[in-house]
Amino acid sequence: MSSRITLDELKSYLWNSAVLLRTHIDAGSYKQYIFPLMFFKRICDVYDEECAEILEEYDGDEDAIEWEENHRFIVPKGFHWTDVRSVSENVGVAIVNAFRAIEKANPEKLQGVFGDGAWTNKNRLPDKLLKDLIEHFSSKTLSMKNCPEDELGQGYEYLIKKFADDSGHTAQEFYTNRTVVHLMTEMLKPQSSESIYDPTCGSAGMLISAIAYLKQQGLEWRNVKAYGQEINALTSAIGRMNLFLHGVKDFHIVNDDTLKKPAFVEHGELMQFDLVLANPPYSIKQWDREAFSADKYGRNFLGTPPQGRADYAFFQHILKSLDPKNGRCAILFPHGVLTRNDEKDMREKLVKSDLIECVIGIGKNLFFNSPMEASIIVCRTQKKPARRGQVLFINAKNEVTRKNSESYLEEDHIRKIAQTYINFSTEEGFSAIGTIEQILSNGASLGVPLYVSHNGGSIEVLEEDLNDCISEWLISSHLFREKYNGLFKYIYSKAGEDVE
Repeated sequence: MSSRITLDELKSYLWNSAVLLRTHIDAGSYKQYIFPLMFFKRICDVYDEECAEILEEYDGDEDAIEWEENHRFIVPKGFHWTDVRSVSENVGVAIVNAFRAIEKANPEKLQGVFGDGAWTNKNRLPDKLLKDLIEHFSSKTLSMKNCPEDELGQGYEYLIKKFADDSGHTAQEFYTNRTVVHLMTEMLKPQSSESIYDPTCGSAGMLISAIAYLKQQGLEWRNVKAYGQEINALTSAIGRMNLFLHGVKDFHIVNDDTLKKPAFVEHGELMQFDLVLANPPYSIKQWDREAFSADKYGRNFLGTPPQGRADYAFFQHILKSLDPKNGRCAILFPHGVLTRNDEKDMREKLVKSDLIECVIGIGKNLFFNSPMEASIIVCRTQKKPARRGQVLFINAKNEVTRKNSESYLEEDHIRKIAQTYINFSTEEGFSAIGTIEQILSNGASLGVPLYVSHNGGSIEVLEEDLNDCISEWLISSHLFREKYNGLFKYIYSKAGEDVE
């Protein structure tokens, strides 16, 4: 129990905890129970490790254990993992009581981090199942010595990916293809002491990727300030746990609606950040368009997006959140934002603003559980003089590998795309530079094949529009089926009998 855990052992250990839940709850709900329990175990094991170190340092003086400054987190007496493990009845109540006690003891760091899972519902989570889960997690010690932060963070990310695979389309809300995130980070190149922001942060993977980049480059990362906002309460809690488990301490994750109530405001203005990474929700329809049309933060400087597509609302929020001297962003969008007529006027103003530095078309299936092709838009508030009035277009749709029904970017793909952007270089059939005048003469279309093409481009652009429409239809159909099935289950549960 007290030996170094290999990454493979850790992955197996974490995934097998989820296997215990099968047949009891839906795959989409695994994260609601496994992540908090794992985090609870980690906190308690590290606390025990700290206590042992304190006793050694202070010659057995047990009073020193009570000093808050000696601990990352406080674990109140009676609410330790071992206390919960000793309970044989009403285990769910004991778990909830421990969660709330730890949150109360660490209000600035952990308030609400454990979520609100239905731990006391014995029909769903009987005592025996919870005991089995606790005993499984008890089989390894998740101390810093046994499981350093980077390795535990990798295990946590692995579990996020596995839950995304198991839970289907809804996983998009908390999981973005990590190889795409890696590409976005490689292009923006975070620096020490910078501020990093994700307005739709999900499980905080983009923030963690930016910090991982600094670690890999041997740069100081502890002075980076990370900010994120996430509308889903459970997902924002997962993001906070993820950052803690990766050893990140200086971060602020807020659970709220970014468009309706942006969390990071100073003196009545949006806070501005050095670097923004984002994968906004695709074309949401339920948002307050009327309020946005008179936005007090000036986020409608390009115009007000149509009710059925909030993409440019998020886009404008991000642009307003960039530092005017050093701000840069990379945003993952579906191709539609590049060419749709609905947003033509806004896109024209965007092109004229000369904020767009690069548009990259990447391959299919890189949006989670969606066949849609994706694009990355890179913007910068202060372009290099030689790049002003120009946009680099990269057609990287063939730079993708598909294996075992999974699409991803390999290191060679990431290196090629990132280097082309960094060098602002052109290559026949792969990259080209368009001037603002050229783009405006093309109806402000940012469709990559219009600028990087072997066949005159116009036919390919039409094909992109058709693919976009087909992909939207597929996603809409999938969502309709999900909502229909959810309604059916709800009616069934209320009626208590078969529903035809």
